[in-house]
Amino acid sequence: MANQTFGPPDAPVPDGIVPAQVVARTEKRWIMIMATMLLVMMAIIVVTGIMGAMHPSSNVEVVDPTTLHLGGEFVESNLGTAAEPDGSVTVRLIAQQYEFIPHCVTVPAGMPVKFRLTSADVVHGFMLPDTNVNTMVVPGFVAEVRTRFAGEGEYAMPCHEFCGLGHHAMWAHVRVVQKERFANLTAFKRMSCE
Repeated sequence: MANQTFGPPDAPVPDGIVPAQVVARTEKRWIMIMATMLLVMMAIIVVTGIMGAMHPSSNVEVVDPTTLHLGGEFVESNLGTAAEPDGSVTVRLIAQQYEFIPHCVTVPAGMPVKFRLTSADVVHGFMLPDTNVNTMVVPGFVAEVRTRFAGEGEYAMPCHEFCGLGHHAMWAHVRVVQKERFANLTAFKRMSCE
């Protein structure tokens, strides 16, 4: 039985059966293609990891969420809308379960508006429908979004990141008014939307 031969290696094979040499060659090619793809993907992961560490995301600012109301940029007297010397407007808000503080802000139409937000407790979302404003508000970090409103109107501002059982009721408002009217508003009226 050990001396039994099965014929020459180049003997014709029946129809529908692929010769062993062709199968082996095809499998080697696929292994090489898969190994190359794996190496390319690993190289991409390593390069992006290194580049991300060398060039961190812009505007990474940290803040202590346990002392927000006690001092610094997000102390209660700084919240709301503030006109800057360069003609732009800065809106500072704190998100906490289940409200934005202040609940309503007034901004001028046609001027650059910068929203600066942070969270006092959990991850929240900040979005103004029909604008480019959409960001996550993470405790310990300051989120900043810039926009410009073309005309007057009122925007509902929902929290779009689930933050607990009262998440569905976490809404605030942004009222956009003409520049002239905005200039005549007191700081209190800019936060009350009356």
